[in-house]
Amino acid sequence: MMVSHRDEPIANRPPLASRIREARRAAGLSQNQVAGLLGLQRPSVTEMESGNRRVSSEELVQLAEIFEVSPEWLLGTHSDHGDEHWARAQLAARELTKLKPADLDRLLQLLSTIRRENEPS
Repeated sequence: MMVSHRDEPIANRPPLASRIREARRAAGLSQNQVAGLLGLQRPSVTEMESGNRRVSSEELVQLAEIFEVSPEWLLGTHSDHGDEHWARAQLAARELTKLKPADLDRLLQLLSTIRRENEPS
């Protein structure tokens, strides 16, 4: 299976390219690090993230393992909204572990405030 989006207009592309970028950033990895894990050169990862390079099924599986997400999430084909929410929450959790304790406390206070503001009156 090969996934290609080169000839599709940007608005019609499946989210593979943006999800690869999102997951890589959330994992705290550079394009060069991901390329090394895949046995590729950095420009190949750049092209994947821009949607200008085909991603083989083997690469898709490897990327999912590297980023600890499902291949379906990377492809944007999973129809269960709850699973997508969970995958995004996992990516966010990884970012949270990089915060200083004081910054994490401030963020938790902000989340609590947002949640209270969104509760029905």
